[in-house]
Amino acid sequence: MLSSVFISRPKFAIVISLVLTCMGLIGYFALPVAQFPEITPPVVSVTASYTGANAETVEKSVAAPIEAQVNGVDDMIYMSSSSSDTGSYSLSVTFEVGTDPDIASVNVQNRVAQATASLPAEVISSGVVTQKSSTNMLLVTALSSPDGTYDRIFLSNYASINLKDALSRVPGVGKVDVLTSFDYAMRVWMDPSKMAALAITPGDVIAAIREQSLEVSAGQIGAPPVPGEQVFQYTIKSKGRLSTAAEFGDIVIRTGATSSLVLLKDIARVELGSVNYGNSGYFEEDAATIIAVYQAPGANALEISSLVRAELDRLSQAFPEDVKYSVPFDPTDFVEQSLNDVISTLMLTFGLVIAVFFVFLGSWRPTIFPAVAIPVSLIGTFAFLLVLGMTLNTISLFALVLAIGIVVDDAIVVVENVERLIADEGLSPPDATRKAMMQITGPVIATTLVLLAVFVPVTFMPGITGELFSQFAITISVAVVISSVNALTLSPALCSIILKARSGPPTGLLAVFEGGVNGLRTGYVSVVRRLLRFPVIGLAIVVAVSIGSGSLFGVTSKGFLPSEDNGYLFVDVQLPDAAALGRTETVTARVNAQIEQIPGVENTILVNGFSLLNGAGANGAMIIVSLDPWDARQTDDLQPNAILQQIYGIANLEAAASIVAFNPPPISGLGMSAGVEMEVQQTAGGTAQDLSQAVGSLVYAANQRPELSQSYTTFRANVPQLFVDLDREKAKTLEVSISEVFQTMQAHLGSYYVNDFNLFGRVYRVMVQADGDYRDKIEDIGALYVRSQTGEMIPLATLIDVENILGPMILKRHNMFRSATVTAVPAAGLSTGDAIRVLQEEAATALPAGYAFEWTGTAQQQLDSSGMVLVILLLAVLFAYLFLVAQYESWTMPVAILLSVIVALFGAVAAVALTGSDINLYTQIGMIMLIGLASKNAF
Repeated sequence: MLSSVFISRPKFAIVISLVLTCMGLIGYFALPVAQFPEITPPVVSVTASYTGANAETVEKSVAAPIEAQVNGVDDMIYMSSSSSDTGSYSLSVTFEVGTDPDIASVNVQNRVAQATASLPAEVISSGVVTQKSSTNMLLVTALSSPDGTYDRIFLSNYASINLKDALSRVPGVGKVDVLTSFDYAMRVWMDPSKMAALAITPGDVIAAIREQSLEVSAGQIGAPPVPGEQVFQYTIKSKGRLSTAAEFGDIVIRTGATSSLVLLKDIARVELGSVNYGNSGYFEEDAATIIAVYQAPGANALEISSLVRAELDRLSQAFPEDVKYSVPFDPTDFVEQSLNDVISTLMLTFGLVIAVFFVFLGSWRPTIFPAVAIPVSLIGTFAFLLVLGMTLNTISLFALVLAIGIVVDDAIVVVENVERLIADEGLSPPDATRKAMMQITGPVIATTLVLLAVFVPVTFMPGITGELFSQFAITISVAVVISSVNALTLSPALCSIILKARSGPPTGLLAVFEGGVNGLRTGYVSVVRRLLRFPVIGLAIVVAVSIGSGSLFGVTSKGFLPSEDNGYLFVDVQLPDAAALGRTETVTARVNAQIEQIPGVENTILVNGFSLLNGAGANGAMIIVSLDPWDARQTDDLQPNAILQQIYGIANLEAAASIVAFNPPPISGLGMSAGVEMEVQQTAGGTAQDLSQAVGSLVYAANQRPELSQSYTTFRANVPQLFVDLDREKAKTLEVSISEVFQTMQAHLGSYYVNDFNLFGRVYRVMVQADGDYRDKIEDIGALYVRSQTGEMIPLATLIDVENILGPMILKRHNMFRSATVTAVPAAGLSTGDAIRVLQEEAATALPAGYAFEWTGTAQQQLDSSGMVLVILLLAVLFAYLFLVAQYESWTMPVAILLSVIVALFGAVAAVALTGSDINLYTQIGMIMLIGLASKNAF
């Protein structure tokens, strides 16, 4: 018998446990730390820019050809894109959980390459970028100049040059983004009136810049082969790309017959400016450059956060005077707090378990065994988690908390049996231990295999749900196996050394407690004896419990993951359509100042020109609200929901903007808010106004339902716009090129990318555009001039009509169809499952023919996993049953054992229903635990 070896050689058993413990400690400190395991679906992004184009133009000329090729790429779940009036295009392709992001990125890149020939030349020259998208934001840092010494352009470029690359090299960092980017550009601000007087067009300016600012390869003197003997060899250098505003200003635009020159500075103002002026950032009311750092997959979030902060400290030593950095937003604080809470719960549970065992066992000697078995089993598990490539997260630690009650069972069985033999048969501790192990070695192994039969099949489930269940099941399984090894090695070894015959019955409170337990046992046995005479009653109770479990399971709310206090909130601000950036900045400054005064708010980060829900746009803004530490927010009025209500109060009083505040999603990277997101698709064609009307009807109907606290969409199709109607026949009559007309408009009004220049070891763009005074009124369009083929300068007012129209500022597409996002937030006490059901019901009646919908984010994952819950539970019961059949060589006996599972599940579902909670992934994990525990105890 195996245990006899360790009874005779107890030090051998102790060494095994010590080795497991040491390996576990090494694993604990080496394991990556995260809130959740790697469950976020990989995302590959494709970005492009069509400078000066409107949303519809970008949709037709960029989105359509790219998405036609990317659609159906291997392992894709869905893809969503956004085309903006700023000319920007962004496509996000979401893949199945477990897909290699590098392979996915290559596959998407290959598909995009097939679409390149169909894209406009300017889009190709600007570059179409395909890359993995890091969705797990590690922290946000703000670079500011408190005394105003440096402007936002300097701060942005200082961050790009000196911080971005350095932070990107920190181990574990996946990506670094400057959210308020003002990359340097050589801005040529043209004067249309001077150009018209000199008969110069934007095409002339563009051609001159391209001709006179370019890299040249001038060759060498004396490079072989040359005739004769060459003594020297010289490399020829020449002035290539220009790099300063003064040099660009001296570019020759035209030479005259009288030797007069027209230089670029004669018709334009040249300066080192920014390629983009469409956003702004603020921290603590100071203009700031906002930098987001993203975590690489599988990296240790807490360790990376510490390394990034250390790198920022190092870099800050070289900061110019009046430049400082802050880290106002760090989600890893929540990860650390969550793990600390779980570890505290783990320690508390350990203490309670030991106390309970002491009370029941009535002596300190037997209590030593569970006190040793628990740490060895739990700590040793960390080593195997590291080997299996897992992380230290809330799920694995949650599994360890629940495992405490299981890993001690085998040790208690050993101790109880040895004590019984010592007391009843008067055997010495070593002899009693040998006899006890002969009796219980088989049952210890069998009960362990029963638990493994329940948990191991769960590890093969796919998707996010499967990954969460796998983390739990693997952690539990490893801990149980180690506890069984302990029960067969360490426990018998210690029993032979520590246990002694008891001197007498327990006294004092222990005697009272034992008397109470004996009374309960006697009463229970009496009831069971009576039920055995009338088995029909027992069967009727089981049937009633079964029906009750099924009924409660059907009516109880279903959810994905519960919302938590992450320590921060999001606020999205939308001004009326066509509002300018300056107007947005005025409103958001007022709103942000009020939010900062709310008790419980530590600080805020404000980014104008970018909406969390709508993307880039001058009339949008986002505010990240960081809350005070959790220890400082113990009262109800300082909890996230209470703070959200106060933000809603501010929003209701702010007539100049539409403001939406919300919790972050339970899993970072799955959607933007804690609500559910539906994509309404325009499948039969139509205008953006048709889509807006259909979505508006759905939102209105959904807001009438009491199950939802709010439902909203950010899609707008009635943004004031201008339509330029070109009289093409007249243009041809006047010998004006159609392309010349549109190039003139694009270059003057939309900004035109000419070529590049070098500065600070980087490559930046040269952009031409009319100066601000010549493009701030509608009449300025007609005041622009084009040159006919005869050399005559013709004002655009003679060729065009300008009309006021309404149209979309941003157009989204989902799986090839134009779409709009509808977000629904469940009312208090209800779950995301209720919100999904309500939105589905309203969509069925509110959406007209030619419209469909699909779910994204957490809603899509919840629906994908909803059918798996019952499958997982049935699989757990099935494998437990099959193992018991093999154990007992009977098809009927295991049924009696598994009937206890029904009672356990009834208790779990009833508790969830009575507390008003929902059945989410955590409760499902608990149910799997109950199936295994009930099967083991009944065994």
